[in-house]
Amino acid sequence: MQNDDDDLNPFPEPVEIEITDIFDLHTIPPRQVKLVVEEYLREAYRKGFPVVRIIHGKGIGVQREIVRSILAHTSFVAEWSDAPPDAGGLGATIVRFSQGIAKEEI
Repeated sequence: MQNDDDDLNPFPEPVEIEITDIFDLHTIPPRQVKLVVEEYLREAYRKGFPVVRIIHGKGIGVQREIVRSILAHTSFVAEWSDAPPDAGGLGATIVRFSQGIAKEEI
């Protein structure tokens, strides 16, 4: 028997997205941001991107703080900063990955 929440879910199967060096969170439901960003970072690092940009929007900064909290606890992230004005400014975060960590450890 299906539960009522299943009937409301337009994506009953996992949705796969292409991993590039830019990830826009505007299409991600807020309750899934943490899990999705964690998975995105792992996959982007495995693909060998040295730097990625996460677009979280400006708003009141809630998404930015979620993203930066994740970055602070991710072992293969070397540093992060606000994006330059022409790449989103306060509405995006530039992430630089560490080099030399065994990708099997992720």
